[in-house]
Amino acid sequence: MAERKATNKYYPPDWNPSKGSINKYRGSHPLRERARKLDQGILIIRFELPFNIWCDGCNNHVGMGVRYNAQKSKVGMYYTTPLYKFRMKCHLCDNHFEIQNDPKNLDYIILNGARRQENRWDPLENEQIDVDKNVSKKIKTDPMFKLENETMDKRKATENKNVIENLEQFQTRWKDDYSINCSLRRTFRTKRNELKTRANDDVSLLQKSSLPITMHLVSECEQDNKMAKLMKLQSKETPEQQKLLKRKQILNQSIFGITPKYPKCSLSLEKPKQTNLSSSLSSMTDMVKLKTTINTSSSTTMMKPQCSISSIVNYNESTDDDDDGD
Repeated sequence: MAERKATNKYYPPDWNPSKGSINKYRGSHPLRERARKLDQGILIIRFELPFNIWCDGCNNHVGMGVRYNAQKSKVGMYYTTPLYKFRMKCHLCDNHFEIQNDPKNLDYIILNGARRQENRWDPLENEQIDVDKNVSKKIKTDPMFKLENETMDKRKATENKNVIENLEQFQTRWKDDYSINCSLRRTFRTKRNELKTRANDDVSLLQKSSLPITMHLVSECEQDNKMAKLMKLQSKETPEQQKLLKRKQILNQSIFGITPKYPKCSLSLEKPKQTNLSSSLSSMTDMVKLKTTINTSSSTTMMKPQCSISSIVNYNESTDDDDDGD
């Protein structure tokens, strides 16, 4: 070590204890280069970063535990604890940053030249023990609160006893190293054979398709099989052929469009049964009203092709009979 270089077994022949220590006689400090700024109250020490930081000069990350040759100087007191400032140079750039101890919070603070990387999380989410300082103080000062916490801790211990036993039983399964090793080797052997077979199949498929052997093929899945089956159901015609067929269909269609197909009219000319209208009518006025209604209904039925012609024939015969009666 550098500070022990002056402490050796060699003593000059002109030195004697009356002349002081060997370091004083040689005009050197026991700490040698570390004490070159001791007259300014600065001591060179080996400082290790207590947390992760970001350098403000180069914006690079410097991890916790990186060591630097830092200039240590005393800047004050916190009660009886001295406050020290550590100044060091970044190993990635020419920037200097300063860190000071914080005995009040049992931590370090960055004065300038860098910023601290914050990694905060909720201890309850990670199933860690979250100790509240206020609760710990209340336990020390309040006996009843301490008793309540003790009962709660005992109840939790009984509830978690089964969980601990299950974990112990689970750990006992790993005591037989030989059987575990055999099972793992058996699994790896089966997996290795599967991978080897798959690699041979991929190579044969690539050679059959005239593709480079170095191409990586993705393993098959159920969705790929379904998509391949659906691809077979698609039309074998190309899009150009489908366009030509559609154009031929349009050219073969009529320019007037498709005419609606009406239902066929029933042209049965069977003579219906004759009825004596004169006997059912009471007066001449009723006969005239009946003739007018029949005329209007016949005019409307002639316009609709789906009407029955037998009703028209029946009407004509009935009118002739009425004229003969008059």
